[in-house]
Amino acid sequence: MKLFNYFRSSTSYRTRIAMNLKGLVYDYIAVDLAQDKQLETAFKAINPQGLVPVLQTDDLLLYQSPAILEWLEETYTQNPLLPKDAAGRMQIRALSAMIGCDIHPLNNRRILQYLRNELTVDEDEVMVWCQHWMTEGFTALEKLLAEDKSSGKFCYGDSPTFADCYLIPQVSSARRFKVDLTPYPNIFAIDEHCRSLKAFDDADPVKQPDAPNL
Repeated sequence: MKLFNYFRSSTSYRTRIAMNLKGLVYDYIAVDLAQDKQLETAFKAINPQGLVPVLQTDDLLLYQSPAILEWLEETYTQNPLLPKDAAGRMQIRALSAMIGCDIHPLNNRRILQYLRNELTVDEDEVMVWCQHWMTEGFTALEKLLAEDKSSGKFCYGDSPTFADCYLIPQVSSARRFKVDLTPYPNIFAIDEHCRSLKAFDDADPVKQPDAPNL
């Protein structure tokens, strides 16, 4: 398998976590979003939408990280990332959607570039924008985690699920945009625990081959 992705992309990051948790080996194909390589003809021949990640198997090209994670779960049944019961699966998918649909898109690079380049929003205001939407989303997510008796070391119980694959990259983005995590002790604790695990640590943006040397 080949994973076309970018080190800092949250959608790529969550896909790497899921593949690591499944114990899958893949070739890392870097697509430099900072240089707009995703908009070039060569990559658009792979994904006309011009977005990462894309997972290539022998006979498939898979797009959109939610669909990729679902495909991985159905195809590679080891180390399941969804619980067996329907109510539990619903809960994981809902937590994942809160992050993937309602928080992440509003601080996605192409949205921020539009704010900067087309609407001439200055960098301080871009930072305020990101902080606002992340804070709003994390406040709701923290409340759900605090009230849910099924949450433990992870978002749901004591084994990782899709929700953790989504959460850890979003916390990474929150730190980059200087969001205060103090009001979110459950999110902070889950993030801290996940980052101690090899599958999450190996997926960290700073450890990817296309990450700049800092």
